[in-house]
Amino acid sequence: MGSRDYISSLPDEILGKILSLFCTNRAACTSVLSKRWRNLLELVDNLDLNDAYGNHQYFCDFVDRTLALLSNSTTVKRFSLNCAFHNDASRVNSWIRTVFERGFLDLHLETAHMHRIDTEFFTSNTLLELTICGGFYAEGRLPPGRVFFPALKSLSLVSVEFTDTLMYQNFISGCPVLEELFLHYDNETQCPAWKGLVSSPSIKRLNIYDNPSELRYEAYKRCFQTPSLVYLDYSSYVAKQYAVDLVSLEEARLNIRYPERLVDQNEDIFGDVTDLLKGISNVKTLHLSSDSLEVFHLCCDTMPVFHNLLTLSFESDEEIGWQVVPLLLNKSPNLETLVIKSLVHQVTDMCGNACACISKRRKKKKKTTEDDECCLSTCQVKVLNISGYRGTCKELKQMRHFLENLKCLETVNVGVDVKRREYKNGNNKYQRITNAVMELPRFSSNCQIQFF
Repeated sequence: MGSRDYISSLPDEILGKILSLFCTNRAACTSVLSKRWRNLLELVDNLDLNDAYGNHQYFCDFVDRTLALLSNSTTVKRFSLNCAFHNDASRVNSWIRTVFERGFLDLHLETAHMHRIDTEFFTSNTLLELTICGGFYAEGRLPPGRVFFPALKSLSLVSVEFTDTLMYQNFISGCPVLEELFLHYDNETQCPAWKGLVSSPSIKRLNIYDNPSELRYEAYKRCFQTPSLVYLDYSSYVAKQYAVDLVSLEEARLNIRYPERLVDQNEDIFGDVTDLLKGISNVKTLHLSSDSLEVFHLCCDTMPVFHNLLTLSFESDEEIGWQVVPLLLNKSPNLETLVIKSLVHQVTDMCGNACACISKRRKKKKKTTEDDECCLSTCQVKVLNISGYRGTCKELKQMRHFLENLKCLETVNVGVDVKRREYKNGNNKYQRITNAVMELPRFSSNCQIQFF
């Protein structure tokens, strides 16, 4: 390349994109503020500022100078601030105020230390996406009924504290056109802002990850008043009561866990998901963790009918049984696709005829006239997806059970889990596993088996 400067010969628009990707260490700051590059700052559309490198006082000066140089810029749309050090609160608040005043569209705030946000100026008419992480917390009062972000579409709160539940709800209510809400609480040292309530007429996508300490867990009630919600991803411990309005819900992904300390102490069953299942009974797609299967078995009085359910997906765990699977299949009359992540599960005498893990002789003793017909034979499932298949005797037996009883099967997709070194064996384990499956009898003559 010699001494030729290829970067300097690039078009200004490309150089602006390069500046947007610079990390804010000392070398980058020097480059950005040098005379050669300064005029190109107005082409930057993304400011991603992180004080993890170098002197944080120098970082503060750099942010002040950069925002001053961009005072007339109309291209910057995103501002990301990550504070690894404890910076002066007034300066940080002034940066946030500047972002709001200049009409940015996307704001990301993250800090490793507790840092208060002054609610007096925490408002923007243009902001579309807002993410607050870590030690940032709101201080002051949020008047009920006030609109803080009239254009905000997406809000993410990660371990963010509010003074109380009312302040949290006033904040959510102050975003009247909010469509996506992400709540993540996994810090046991902080008091969570979320107390189990989500109420919004506009939210369409809701993602909640709530993982408090079992010792501090007090989930007496969970309330989802979200009539426009179409997608729910919810992970938490089981609650004692649920009050939900999910009339528009189309897809749900549930990871509901039962507190281990209650199991260890042999206490009475805690929690009731009956109303939650009624509330999601209109979904077309349902994804369940293995823990959710256990909670449904322990904490559901009456399983609703899932008339619209087309795709059911669930995970298996060697320590959790399939007791609730027959009931789920019987309550899903229009099910077309069944997805199972691993066939390995705990052997119980309550898995019913969805499972082949209990010998026919033992099943015969338990059989009654009420459950003579296998729940699989009444299923309308056309597509069966199995992942994590290792070809053990138990798994092969379960595959036979599916193929012999699912009468409408058209496609079976099997994900074979074989380690790379096993491909090189002289016996070719992968080939032996796939051959064994292909030789199994099938009720449906139209059934095609594929491997991935």
